[in-house]
Amino acid sequence: MKYKYRLLIILCALMSFVGACRKDPKPLKEESEELTADPSSVAKGFYLVNEGVSNMNKASVDYLDFRKGLYRRNIYNEANPTVVKGLGDVANDIAVYGSKLYVVVNGSDKVEVMDVNTSKKIAQINILNCRYITFHNGKVYVSAYLGEVGNPNAANGIVAQIDTATLREERRVEVGRQPEEMAVAGEKIYVANSGGYNPSNYERTVSVIDIASFKVLKNIDVAINLHRIKADKYGDLYVTSRGDYYDIPSKLFVIDTRTESIKKSFDIAVSNLAIDDDTAYFYSTEFSYHTGKYTVTYGMLDVRDEQLNGKQFITDGTEAKIMRPYGIAVNPHTKDIFVTDAKDYVSPGELYCFDSTGKRKYSVTTGDIPAHFAFVY
Repeated sequence: MKYKYRLLIILCALMSFVGACRKDPKPLKEESEELTADPSSVAKGFYLVNEGVSNMNKASVDYLDFRKGLYRRNIYNEANPTVVKGLGDVANDIAVYGSKLYVVVNGSDKVEVMDVNTSKKIAQINILNCRYITFHNGKVYVSAYLGEVGNPNAANGIVAQIDTATLREERRVEVGRQPEEMAVAGEKIYVANSGGYNPSNYERTVSVIDIASFKVLKNIDVAINLHRIKADKYGDLYVTSRGDYYDIPSKLFVIDTRTESIKKSFDIAVSNLAIDDDTAYFYSTEFSYHTGKYTVTYGMLDVRDEQLNGKQFITDGTEAKIMRPYGIAVNPHTKDIFVTDAKDYVSPGELYCFDSTGKRKYSVTTGDIPAHFAFVY
């Protein structure tokens, strides 16, 4: 009898332990860190979205308040405690438009819409395998792979048009396979197609969408595995090709939107870039399967003259501390340059701020895989 009683106690204890282990992890609490305040800052601050490790629902949003000198981590969970899984799985882009904050959550197949001042959730727009976001004349445009993540047989992707008032999808147009970033120039949207799910048959075009008719007018042949596309103020687009990570190297291309053709190319690797005035600031973390290593570089390019200036934008040696540069932004008023470090991709990252001369002003701990910025005014 005593043996059965003890066995029952052991079984109950084991069941309690297993039940506890099966509980979903509690959402991360908001944390804050004080920095130097700038009460006269033109920009209020910026949001930084952290991608988070895939399949772990660890995407998060941080906020740097310039005027108060306060860096706040994990603000989404604090503002939306009833959202069970938090922001979701793998946040791929973030942007502010009007009074709303938009976060593209790739792994959760949604665009999260929040109040820009409170970060409280307003709505959720469901788009399968969504990637990047841009805006034009009161409309939201979202690129999406469609299909299952990683499927090499996935069909062509799309760009969806969403009304900012109703937050409902109005139209969509088919582009190339696995479309990435978009840029608006005039009344057209330019979309970089990657075909990244099928390395043996990468895409190599930029699709040109007429906004009025919402039809693809043409596809500009550029290079394989395209990713970033940024517009300057001179009517040009800067488009990055990631190559094949074996024998075809990464390159940077310049497209003239007037002729919709390539006007120049640079034999340099560019993982991401931010254009401010006449300067494009860029970094590269180019991977090679031959060596199994990353090559990290930094540079600057004059977009007016379309010439590399041969300089790095970090001048004090801090680049030696940055393991994996992963995001970049420039404050258009102070000319401060922000670079994020994803480190080992599984632990909290780091945000670095450099002044216009390239010297480090400060750094602060972020969420996992800090990636994209959205300034608030």
